Amino acid sequence: MQEIYKEILLDHFRRPRHRREIEDAEIEEHINNPLCGDEVTVYANLRDDGLEASFIGRGCAISQASASMLAERLEGKSRGEAEEEIEAFLRMMHTEENEDLGDLVALKSVIQTPNRIRCATLAWDALKRGMERR
Repeated sequence: MQEIYKEILLDHFRRPRHRREIEDAEIEEHINNPLCGDEVTVYANLRDDGLEASFIGRGCAISQASASMLAERLEGKSRGEAEEEIEAFLRMMHTEENEDLGDLVALKSVIQTPNRIRCATLAWDALKRGMERR
């Protein structure tokens, strides 16, 4: 199973989804990890027909794959659904795997140290912070 999870992450790292700026985005939240230098800026629009999300950034495979997975997973969800997904993901990263989160479990499975958890949660924390400000 670990190999499948690694492949999912590598796919998102090599072929990121929604990697772009959104001009005039309602949410533009930049966050970095000073321990390793990873950084990400998450862009989002909260529309009636669902969330539009994207990102730009640089860093390790985990941080960049996680940002891609966030944008893909939350695209089209309502604000409430997106907030629930963010909370469920962040909770999973600090507790047990949550199979309801689908491919996001791949991120939990490759984390061996607390420092790597920060890499995986970087984009999620950025979007959460941006949504709290709106």
